[in-house]
Amino acid sequence: MLSNQIIEEVVQRALIEDAPWGDVTSEHLIPANATATAELSAREAGVFSGADVFAAAFLLTDPSVDVQLFLEDGDTFVAGQELGVVTGSARSILTAERIGLNFVQRMSGIATLTAKYVEAVAGTNARIVDTRKTTPGLRAFERHAVVSGGGRNHRFSLSDAVMAKDNHLAILTAGGKDLTTELRRVKNELPHTMKLEVEVDRLDQIPAVLAAGVDIIMLDNFNLDDLRAGVALIAGKAVVEASGGVNLETVAAIAATGVDVISVGALTHSARALDLGLDVNISH
Repeated sequence: MLSNQIIEEVVQRALIEDAPWGDVTSEHLIPANATATAELSAREAGVFSGADVFAAAFLLTDPSVDVQLFLEDGDTFVAGQELGVVTGSARSILTAERIGLNFVQRMSGIATLTAKYVEAVAGTNARIVDTRKTTPGLRAFERHAVVSGGGRNHRFSLSDAVMAKDNHLAILTAGGKDLTTELRRVKNELPHTMKLEVEVDRLDQIPAVLAAGVDIIMLDNFNLDDLRAGVALIAGKAVVEASGGVNLETVAAIAATGVDVISVGALTHSARALDLGLDVNISH
C-alpha cells in the first residue's frame, strides 16, 4: 500500500536532493509575486500512475499550489491528452516540476509496461507479479505502479515470507541433511500467516519439496515442456510460479502451461519512463 507517509518521506528526500539550498535559478530570474499555470500532458499513450506522488512534489514545496488531475491511477490515456493542471506561485511550480515529472513518468512507464504483460496473458489463469528488482528507496512507488497496470505484488520485502532459493537450499541441506525434513521443520516454525516458497530449477527436485507441504513452488528457468510437466506433477498441491526468461514474446506461452503466477523482474528494472510534459505559462 502506498501510504501518505511513504509518499511524503520519499518525495521530500527528492526535493531536498534537487534543491538543497533552494532553487537559485527561479529565485533570481522569476519575480516573487509571479504566478503560473502548468499543464501536464501526454506525449504518448499509456497507463497513468503516480497521481498522489505528482501532487506531493508541488504541495510539499508550497502548500498553496493547486494541483488538479483529470484521471486516476490505472486510467489509460492517449497521446496529446491533458492529464492535469497545476496553478500557483511560479517559483514553486518551477522548483517542483522536475521531481513531479520524474516520478509520474517513471511510475506511468511501469504501469504501461505491466498492462502489456497483463494483456498478453488474458484468458489464462496466470497472474503477472513483480519482484524485488526495484530501485532502492522507490519500491513502494514502483510496486504501486505495477498494480496500476493491472499486475500484482510479490512479497514486499525479505521480512514478509520465506523464499528458499538455491543458495539457501544448499546451506540448509549441508552435511547430507534431508531436504523434505528440513523444509517441514521450517514450515512448522512459521506463524500460520506466513507463506513458504521454494525455488527449484529441475523437475527431479519437485517431489522432495512437494512432500514438505510448502505453499508455493517456483519453477526457475524451466522450458515450456518442463513447465507443463511441473504443473502436472504439483497437481494443485501448491501454487506454481514461473520465473526466468520472461518477456513480452514468451509470457503468453508460459501462461498457457497452466502456471498460477509469472514473476517478471522487467516490470520494474527495465521499464522506460513515459514521455509526459509539463508546459508552464507564467503570468504576473
